[in-house]
Amino acid sequence: MATATQKIGLLTTTAFVVGNMIGSGIFVLPATLAKYGSISLLGWIFTAAGAIVLAKIFANLSKLVSNQSGGPYVFARAGFGDFIGFLVAWGYWISVWVVNAGIAVAIIGALSVFFPSLEENALLSVFIGLAFIWFFTWINIRGVKLSGKFAVVTTAFKLLPLILIIIVGAFYFDLDNFPAFNNSEATDLDAFSAVSTLTLFAFLGIETATIPAENIKHPDKTISKATLLGTVIATLVYVLGTVILFGLLPADQLADSPAPFAEAGAVIAGETGAYFIAGGATIAAIGALNGWTLVVGQLPMAMARDNMFPKAFVKKNSKDAPYLGLILGGLLSSAIMLMNFSESLVDQFEFIALLTTLCCLVPYLFVAAAYVLITRKKGLFAEKNIQIGTLAVLGVIYSVWAIYGSGAETVFYGTFLLIAGLPVFGWMKYKQGKSV
Repeated sequence: MATATQKIGLLTTTAFVVGNMIGSGIFVLPATLAKYGSISLLGWIFTAAGAIVLAKIFANLSKLVSNQSGGPYVFARAGFGDFIGFLVAWGYWISVWVVNAGIAVAIIGALSVFFPSLEENALLSVFIGLAFIWFFTWINIRGVKLSGKFAVVTTAFKLLPLILIIIVGAFYFDLDNFPAFNNSEATDLDAFSAVSTLTLFAFLGIETATIPAENIKHPDKTISKATLLGTVIATLVYVLGTVILFGLLPADQLADSPAPFAEAGAVIAGETGAYFIAGGATIAAIGALNGWTLVVGQLPMAMARDNMFPKAFVKKNSKDAPYLGLILGGLLSSAIMLMNFSESLVDQFEFIALLTTLCCLVPYLFVAAAYVLITRKKGLFAEKNIQIGTLAVLGVIYSVWAIYGSGAETVFYGTFLLIAGLPVFGWMKYKQGKSV
């Protein structure tokens, strides 16, 4: 159990949720969406509705299964038992340390705006990426309090340029720039499906507050509020930011832009504005790496407590940090990062990062289904069966649709990653049997 000095409140917990959801991707995503047209706004709204449903489920479960770190793993295990709980944790854990390497690459990409030599110097780029991975591993080993301070600061600084673009950009809004409803050659239905899938990845992280539950003050109340508040904040930034950019930049220019928010900043304040936004993108990626590094240490600890992972990972240092899980996560992220020494492996790396998204979506599916089972065990389902049932069904339907929308190839290889964990599960069960 975490000491009082290593517990965080509502502001910091919300900062973790917003910080993990709003990474560097939002700074480039509107350009991709512009290729489809204003139908993208419907995609944002649809995806946001699904995300809010899932956020509400996570918020409610945080009250029913309180003060237990592990988030999706704890909820899935409480509903379905050890096997499903293990698969959820295994896949989710893999996705986090792989994506952390991807975030480190994104940081380098953002810094290259200020230091163009990073694009040509592979050795220096990889060194800087590794430095960020291990810096935030060290920060989180120093305790959730210090990591939380970084989360609050970086979240504030990443939101600042986005909010300024939304507010100031409204005065430069030109309806003539607004793209047609469907700019693509696809049918409206296919275009809607495509943009909904693209926007889906921006909402990964809604579950962040549930993972370090033991380090949160009054978790039964704080986690619920932080989860919903963080999701709503991110949604408003996503939708309003896209609307403003659609009216600020001509559709053709926006669709071809590698940094649409930076170009919008240039329209408003010239080169200074562009650099200001580029700085925000850099801070966004740095903040996300800090937040996801926190997560990568919590899951092995939660699994180890239930004999689903080696017992050594239960250990904490004097700062109540699960240091072994953090170090292992840092090593694995570093290994993925080193793949970028070979240019031919970059595409493979990007594909691996994409397919691990499935390992985040599967927990959403099982957590939504577990909501019914847990409320039944708690004796609450009979009282609110319509409310609980509707929320769970919507969560399951949305999760299934999201998994389908991620593509057949992604599902195939993502499933392979989950199956790869079965020998570990079998070995841990074997050890449990021998120790009885």
